[in-house]
Amino acid sequence: MKRVILLILGAVIALISSEASAAGFSNESLHYVISYKWGLIHKDAGDATLSLHRNGNNYDLMLTAKTKPWADKIYEVRDTLLGKLRISDMKPLSYSKIAHEKGRYSRDDISYSFSGATATGVCKRLRTHKDGSVVVTDKKLTGSGPVYDMLSVFYYLRLINYDDLQKGKEAKATIFSGSKAESISIRCLGKEKIKLRDKSEREAYHIQFTFTTDGKKKSSDDIDTWISADSKHIPLYMVGKLPVGQVRVYFIK
Repeated sequence: MKRVILLILGAVIALISSEASAAGFSNESLHYVISYKWGLIHKDAGDATLSLHRNGNNYDLMLTAKTKPWADKIYEVRDTLLGKLRISDMKPLSYSKIAHEKGRYSRDDISYSFSGATATGVCKRLRTHKDGSVVVTDKKLTGSGPVYDMLSVFYYLRLINYDDLQKGKEAKATIFSGSKAESISIRCLGKEKIKLRDKSEREAYHIQFTFTTDGKKKSSDDIDTWISADSKHIPLYMVGKLPVGQVRVYFIK
């Protein structure tokens, strides 16, 4: 079930472009249900809530995700992501991932600094092991051009001009996790009508993400997502592969 949570995070982390501009967001909370699909089996496996609140010159961000009771027996997940985003230029200032997964606790904290087009992330990683020991390590990550993490980039992607991406363009960015810098490219496959969980229909952009390390080796399977074609650009539906079956993520309100 850990892959389920990673996929919902991964599904919202691309669409970076220098053409985007900070238009401003109002305080909000977005709610999602995560389901598992394999053949005739289609069962809800978890829930996630993503929220933003303005705090002075910054946005405070939070994503919480948890598995449902039946899925807890396979792989229990209780994750919280926290971040701070500067309103003026939509650059991340800090990021934390606090994870309680299958009875173990881990934490990643990243602090950012910027020099021209280069971003540096100083990451402190804490891991607990089966024997109860705790290991803390430090790592420095660097990237050029647009650089974000698995939380802050969600809001930046909503400022993208998707009509431009339909003209053969491909957006690229660097994402900092606790252990590595990952490259992401995105293509817009056009507009489609999709049906939501409440049976209503919405027009959406069909987006596909590709993840690589060192700009060459694929680090995970491609992820497809459908983002609302209105001015809010809310991710409405996401699909990612698992070793067996698929994970599907639905916007509910």
